[in-house]
Amino acid sequence: MAAVHLSKAVGGNVFMGFISAVAFATILAVVAGLTLSGASAVSHDLYASVWRKGRVDQADELRVSKITTVALGVIAVTLGIAFEKENVAYMVMLAFVIAASANFPVLFMSVLWKDCTTKGAVAGGFVGLIMAVTLTIGSKSVWVAVMKYPDGSQWFPYDSAAIFSIPAAFITIWLVSLMDRSDRAAIDRAAYPAQEIRSETGIGAETGGGH
Repeated sequence: MAAVHLSKAVGGNVFMGFISAVAFATILAVVAGLTLSGASAVSHDLYASVWRKGRVDQADELRVSKITTVALGVIAVTLGIAFEKENVAYMVMLAFVIAASANFPVLFMSVLWKDCTTKGAVAGGFVGLIMAVTLTIGSKSVWVAVMKYPDGSQWFPYDSAAIFSIPAAFITIWLVSLMDRSDRAAIDRAAYPAQEIRSETGIGAETGGGH
């Protein structure tokens, strides 16, 4: 909004209208992309691959994708109304805290640590995600500002959970991977040298993988 007001001061109503249209198109594209990405993840990765073990046709997968799209829209609108008075830049930071806690440790350890296993990555991702969301809800920015509990009643004293949730995810990946002696863990460790060569040089990345 500050950019829109600045554009009016610099170039008048025409320039402000142009900047507003660009901002609206950008926001629409980002929201649409995230919605489609989330619907695809639920319908293809969770529903078709995990819950149905691949035994699903395209019609069922498309139906789940549509339902997920509507559900994500309702959730987004509800959260938008609840967080209406919050600073947008701060809310973006909270979203990045959750993403960094769930995604960054898994990506970092799986690419750079030869003993990282699937169980360790999954456990660490879940620990980071749950811890980040839980601590964020318990902070003043949500517990007091959004949920309207009395000031001082928040049980997490900091505004960002990243300083705790990210190390917790790393430690969980490390511990679970070290204790993992399953057959899948042996496969993961044996495949690391080839993965490292591919990630560092690109050799072998030209061939697509099956989904």
